[in-house]
Amino acid sequence: MIDHLGITVADFDASKAFYDKAMAPLGASLLYMVPLEYTGGAKVGGYGRDRPVFWLSTGKDKPKDHQHVAFTARSRAEVDTFYVAALAAGGKDNGGPGLRPHYHPDYYAAFVFDPDGNNVEAVCHAPE
Repeated sequence: MIDHLGITVADFDASKAFYDKAMAPLGASLLYMVPLEYTGGAKVGGYGRDRPVFWLSTGKDKPKDHQHVAFTARSRAEVDTFYVAALAAGGKDNGGPGLRPHYHPDYYAAFVFDPDGNNVEAVCHAPE
């Protein structure tokens, strides 16, 4: 249902450094930077596996609202590796890898806060 999603970040370079490391275990990377002449000078970049689906952009003001975004992991091991990589990249713990059976019996996820305080999740829905 969702084709792509974007968030505004206060410091594009800091967020890029975080997401470059946090997305790697999920098989995703920065795939495209929109040329500045099309953005009015704002840095805008898209992450994904095959095509950009998660976009970061700089805004004129510091973001006031924190967002939640969950990325699909293909295995529980990817969730674990995402969590370690995101913390090493400067993320803050918001719930380590584990089952969240209150969502469904195989909901395995980990949560971190990114540099702007957004709640970033990696989740695997497959049984072990």
